[in-house]
Amino acid sequence: MAIDARDAAEFYATGLGGQTLRLLRAKLLSFWPDCAGLSVLGLGHAGPYLQCWRERAARCIALSPEPLGPAAWPPGRASLACVAEDDALPFPDLSFDRILLIHGLEQADHARRMLREAWRLLKDDGRMIVIVPNRRGLWAYVESTPFGHGQPYSTGQLNRVLGGLFFHVERQDSLLFAPPLNWRLNLRAFDAWEQIGTAMAPQLAGLTMAEAGKDLHAVMPLRRPSQGRRVLVDVEG
Repeated sequence: MAIDARDAAEFYATGLGGQTLRLLRAKLLSFWPDCAGLSVLGLGHAGPYLQCWRERAARCIALSPEPLGPAAWPPGRASLACVAEDDALPFPDLSFDRILLIHGLEQADHARRMLREAWRLLKDDGRMIVIVPNRRGLWAYVESTPFGHGQPYSTGQLNRVLGGLFFHVERQDSLLFAPPLNWRLNLRAFDAWEQIGTAMAPQLAGLTMAEAGKDLHAVMPLRRPSQGRRVLVDVEG
């Protein structure tokens, strides 16, 4: 079952959601510290995370499969949000320098089509970050969070899916080691969980994160088959 924008907004309004948002924003900024003058697209339910770059980016657009509602951007700010099918995105080729895909790939009806559209929209020197629930982590199996829905991925599976669609994975990370529990003690120990998990059991992280670019060397243009010469032969019986 896929989540909707209201589910995501309700989660991020909780203590657990707030800690998750803080952790992921810090990680995203460590990958992309400055997107000044760039065009950024968020796919899935990326609105809360696009605020990392919104003030300085040339364009920052959140695209969702259903209406985003008021939680897409903070009150008082212009909303650059739209609704479209995730496998038929309404933008020209090579439109974006950066694409963030979160709460999207694991819930997509047509995951490969979504990634093909992302490849089409991404500039040749652009970068995409994909964040998915880790198949080995607890978060993939707890439906009270947005990460407990859809198809989780192992690190190897995510690599293969991206590689099979002409993306080259350049960096990966594992994060979100705290249990998916909205308990006060758990929230206070959020950073400690992260340090311990990263050092001792990275394979049990709640999320897998990959940064990828286009693998242009793997793309070969299709050649039209030679028509050859057609010879008519009159055969007498």
